[in-house]
Amino acid sequence: MGLDITKVEDFQTGAIIPINKAYEWTSFDVVKKAKNQILKKLRETLDVRNKSFKVGHAGTLDPLAEGLVILCTGKATKKINELMDDEKEYIASIELGKTTPSFDLETDYDQVFPIDHINENLVKETLKSFIGEQDQVPPVYSAKNIDGKRAYEYARKGQELELKPNKIKISEIELLDFKLPIITVKIVCGKGTYIRSFANDFGKKLNSGAHLVKLIRTRIGSYKLDSSMTLEEFEVFLKNL
Repeated sequence: MGLDITKVEDFQTGAIIPINKAYEWTSFDVVKKAKNQILKKLRETLDVRNKSFKVGHAGTLDPLAEGLVILCTGKATKKINELMDDEKEYIASIELGKTTPSFDLETDYDQVFPIDHINENLVKETLKSFIGEQDQVPPVYSAKNIDGKRAYEYARKGQELELKPNKIKISEIELLDFKLPIITVKIVCGKGTYIRSFANDFGKKLNSGAHLVKLIRTRIGSYKLDSSMTLEEFEVFLKNL
């Protein structure tokens, strides 16, 4: 499923735009950039100058993650909650034997663990144990809203924070590559799943440690990464519309 837009007016009536988010961009950065690009086209083509024109996204992707972010414009923003509930697919690279406070590369290593006992069969069997419904505690370095602030605001100030677990569902896990200390897995999961938390929990279950080193979101519902556009490609698309 790709970009179903044939005329500039479609952005006002409501459009769904699959974007391939670049590394280190926030989801808000993507929304802001795309909104400015669309408004520029609307002004040039239809003399529309309404800054209240709506653009939103269906599901935050961490700055250190890449891949699919779905943008919705105009009346299509009403579909955001529905899209957020859709199943998601990720390709995750995880380093075993080390942990970080953020569960990814945002923070430095804080502990080192042995990995001599870990083999491919143990990894596969441990992965299977994560399939199904389960409780998962979000990372303290996350955008989780706590008393009107993001959890990472407390974490970055060194303030202790106890987050409540969320009920999540992982429906598929497949080991794609095993080259210690790095493994790569494909994960299909439901709403609210933190792959960083999965990596941390996975390391503990291996009687070791682990953290996320790379993450790509490849699918949200029926929308796939290979049918998305980068922001640069979207800008060219707009110019030619």
